[in-house]
Amino acid sequence: MPPIEVEEPDRDCATCSRLATFRTDNRQRFPDWHNAPVPSFGSADDCLLLIVGLAPGLRGANRTGRPFTGDWAGDLLYPTLLRFGLANGAYGADPADGLRLTGCRITNAVRCVPPENKPTTAETAACRAFLAREIAALPRLRAILCLGAVAHGATVAALGEKKSHWPFAHGARHALPGGPLVADSYHCSRYNTNTGRLTETMFHEVFAALRPMLD
Repeated sequence: MPPIEVEEPDRDCATCSRLATFRTDNRQRFPDWHNAPVPSFGSADDCLLLIVGLAPGLRGANRTGRPFTGDWAGDLLYPTLLRFGLANGAYGADPADGLRLTGCRITNAVRCVPPENKPTTAETAACRAFLAREIAALPRLRAILCLGAVAHGATVAALGEKKSHWPFAHGARHALPGGPLVADSYHCSRYNTNTGRLTETMFHEVFAALRPMLD
């Protein structure tokens, strides 16, 4: 069977005018960067765990074109995936590093980099359809890990539920009706790790709790 294809936003998606303007400015400032909606990373065919982040970082995924690649968050996320058998190879902070995900896929609630890494509520809602279609297209999906409250809210809404019924909390696991398990973690951003809100141990504990249901 041919590999499953999941719809991605067009390179010049103009749905969100603020993000489109910011993208145009960045293409002028950094012409060698990706500067476009960042596609999901990992096979859709064997995805058991979908990891949903906030949005591409300006000098991370917006530069490299791969989620969580080239910034501080990836320095914690990808070694964790390797530790728990969800990736093979070595993370080199570069899409050409040869790293492969196994049974795992990574996406973002908002596909374009927002100014100051802060998407608006309307921008998150505009990108929700892509997340909903992605979730629906993954035939083996068992769990979704949301990194941060924005990713959690976007995921719950994409599954047709209300965020108020399923509040975000680090380490929480939500058994939504008729859907995959939704798990939460604080985002693995530099701010959260530098302030001690999220430690490496805390992050590993989230994956250790999910790992048995993926085997």
